[in-house]
Amino acid sequence: MENVSSNLTHYQQIVQQLLLNYAKSKPAYGDIEVEAIFDIQRNHYQIVHFGWHHKRWIHHCVMHLDIRSEKIWIFHNSTEHDIAADLVDLGVPKKDIVLGFHPPFVRELSDYAVG
Repeated sequence: MENVSSNLTHYQQIVQQLLLNYAKSKPAYGDIEVEAIFDIQRNHYQIVHFGWHHKRWIHHCVMHLDIRSEKIWIFHNSTEHDIAADLVDLGVPKKDIVLGFHPPFVRELSDYAVG
């Protein structure tokens, strides 16, 4: 059980650091703030953009990752970053990454976990 706990802690650190690095990039348009939101108790992690672009209010979840059953689930990514590849580069095995934005039958065709 200790391995499970240390794996979870390790994945929490990796996901938080990765999203903090991504959150340093501010959109080139508008008066937009970038906020990294971490719910560490429930293992939900997001980057949100909000602010004004011309006279329009912007509020958009840019990235959403969860850690569930010792796997990192990528639920949303509207950036050019390849989050899964970046996680692999940081030492996360592909078997522990789930492309949650794809249906299970598509995930089966990838090198990543099905769920």
